Amino acid sequence: MITINNEVREKWENFSMGVLEFPIEIKKDDTLDELIRTTEETVDLEFNIEDVIKIPTILDARNAYKAFGKDPSRYRLAVESLYRRLSKGNKLYRINNAVDLGNVLSVNTQKSIAVLDKDRIDGDISIRLGKSSDDYHGIGRGKLNIENIPLYEDNIGPFGSSTSDTERTMITENTKNILLFIISFSGETPLKENMEFAKRLYSEYANVSEFKEYIL
Repeated sequence: MITINNEVREKWENFSMGVLEFPIEIKKDDTLDELIRTTEETVDLEFNIEDVIKIPTILDARNAYKAFGKDPSRYRLAVESLYRRLSKGNKLYRINNAVDLGNVLSVNTQKSIAVLDKDRIDGDISIRLGKSSDDYHGIGRGKLNIENIPLYEDNIGPFGSSTSDTERTMITENTKNILLFIISFSGETPLKENMEFAKRLYSEYANVSEFKEYIL
């Protein structure tokens, strides 16, 4: 079960999440090259770095961070960091099919995406705002200050956030089952369309045929 803490929606009522669960075979996949190249070029051609914070979904998310008590310019959302990178002409990091498709999904939905190893999660999940006492280490980023940032917590502790996920639940070659979050600070209306797009991506490019889905 996944629940969103009341404090999150009290401070930002339009916080919602689309959730997908599905089995997958993890691999590095060269057949994604054209899809990823097109995704990179689209952002590079259409957006200057100054335009990124004007994207409506990113602007909503930045305003939500301010409402939570976090400076969005110092603690950027994952999707904003992704867009800033591509708008400067840089390329997407290539990890594996699950993560690479998650990045394509993030660019196309203009929302932060979490692609998590479902089997590394213990028990129910709570979405809450981080505390100063939370010990949190982002993937490739070391210890992070995630106070007042929406994070995902199970019985073991925090394992992800709308800024950066942790190594504990990151995708590896041993991952068999995915838990995917589409994080919306703009309400739930676009999420159904976003989730249909996500299913098309993973069906076409990762041969996924079984999905469990719901919106919070």
